[in-house]
Amino acid sequence: MTANEAHKLGLSTKVFEFLSQAFEDHGFEVLPLAGDASMRRYFRVIYADQSYVLMVWEPFGSIADYPFLNILKHFEKHKIQVPEVLRIDPYLGLILLEDLGDLTLERKFWENQDQTHVLPFYYQAIDELIKIHFDASDDHDPNCKAFQIQFDASKFIWEMNYARENLLEKILGVSLTEDQHKILNKTFLDIGHRLDNAPKRISHRDYHSRNVMVKLGKMRVIDFQDARLGPVQYDLVSLIHDSYVRLDRESEKAILDDYLNKARAQGLAPHKDEFMEIYYLQVVQRCFKACGSFSSFYNNRKDTRYLKYIQPTVKKVLSALDLFPEYRGFQRLLLDHPIFDFKPDQLCE
Repeated sequence: MTANEAHKLGLSTKVFEFLSQAFEDHGFEVLPLAGDASMRRYFRVIYADQSYVLMVWEPFGSIADYPFLNILKHFEKHKIQVPEVLRIDPYLGLILLEDLGDLTLERKFWENQDQTHVLPFYYQAIDELIKIHFDASDDHDPNCKAFQIQFDASKFIWEMNYARENLLEKILGVSLTEDQHKILNKTFLDIGHRLDNAPKRISHRDYHSRNVMVKLGKMRVIDFQDARLGPVQYDLVSLIHDSYVRLDRESEKAILDDYLNKARAQGLAPHKDEFMEIYYLQVVQRCFKACGSFSSFYNNRKDTRYLKYIQPTVKKVLSALDLFPEYRGFQRLLLDHPIFDFKPDQLCE
């Protein structure tokens, strides 16, 4: 590859030089990869019959303070399967990584008509989650960024208000009355504090099927840079009530039971009713927050790819709200407004 070819891909001369030094000559090829919901950019680099992934982000200066590398180091210490880091330039915001391929847990799910065939891969994903929630969490390293921030009431409430603004007000164009705002304020405040009072361990924060890769039949975990302390149920809900797949009730139960059995082997002995109460509250909060994120991608940058996930995810919120009569006002508000009349294609025109 030449510097001019790299420039056509949006890569600066300094990025080209970084790759030239990594591979000692210019005999590499660079291909753009589809990005995730973040503003990071990814490229596949092919050299001498091997492939690598280049992550391009903002300059981060100190390696020890950069959350992705800081948390990766802590996870590696506890044998959590994360990508290997091969080369770094913190001042350019460049990280050259092991290539994990293109097979995500999501893709593995859709390849199988019978969900029982994909459950072994979910059980492996649970194995990695157990290591995050127990091995990594029990080693309370004060230098690890995941111990320095947490889900608290204000964060849970902020996420739900983010969905109020981006989904209800901007996507659906709902003009909430003063009484409806009060209902939401009271509901979000109560849910936020109940979740905040739950026991906390390291939470990956975005543990869904697009952030678990399958390489040579083994699970690999990515996108963990926002890890923080929070209820273990947050990650469980992210995986089991993932908007990108359609697990049936039997599969949902099998995966949850697998987690609980493995967690008990690690010494977790929760009161089942209390554990499940937080679990379903987290379904309400996490799934409503996800709808806010999907909406914001369109509101902020006209990204239409996530709009199709809004309606099925709202259904998860409504189903969980059936268990909480104290939040009936929130449930009625969602049912009374045109979420299920919403046509994503209309926004895309």
